[in-house]
Amino acid sequence: MSNSVVYKAQTFNLSGLNGISDKTLAMHFKLYEGYVSNTNLLNSQIAELSKGEITAKEMPVFSELTRRLGFEYNGMVLHEWYFGNMMNGGSGDPDKNSAFYKAAAASFGSYENWKKNFITVGKMRGVGWAACYQDPVSGGLSNHWITLHEINNIAGFNPILIMDVWEHAFLLDYAPADRPKYIEAFFSNINWAACNDRLAKGAAARPAVVG
Repeated sequence: MSNSVVYKAQTFNLSGLNGISDKTLAMHFKLYEGYVSNTNLLNSQIAELSKGEITAKEMPVFSELTRRLGFEYNGMVLHEWYFGNMMNGGSGDPDKNSAFYKAAAASFGSYENWKKNFITVGKMRGVGWAACYQDPVSGGLSNHWITLHEINNIAGFNPILIMDVWEHAFLLDYAPADRPKYIEAFFSNINWAACNDRLAKGAAARPAVVG
């Protein structure tokens, strides 16, 4: 990531989702745009400080800006993956002949086992994200909990399916205790073609394993 890059908020046409209101989406898009703006601001501030030698007096400021960048940048990217793996008119579950269905079955014994595990991760207490990642070496899938935005991300793994389970993702539509209903709604809106495309890109970039 270069400090000279200026990121622009992407647009997502998700109006009319099942169980996730347009009002929630409008609020969520604004929140996402804030992460984009803050990422650009932090990059600019870090670049300005880095023009010369970081002094002992400047070090605390530089350190805090750099640490904060991980939160803002991951907040931007995770939202892009989240919005990008939803669509109006989703099928609920992937086609049994699809790449994702086969990868989930290969990694968890069955797609149903993968789905049960992913949903269980999403129901964990706390604010964060449920993430299905692909190991770039083995090609296998695994599900993870991301705390805030920057904690528990698996370095080098490819994001395949991202679900936001911060309360802002559903609070206008469901009570906090009704997170399972939001998760059910999320699954009905998944864009499995996007997930299959992410798998294909991961496979194309996978390094050869010599053993």
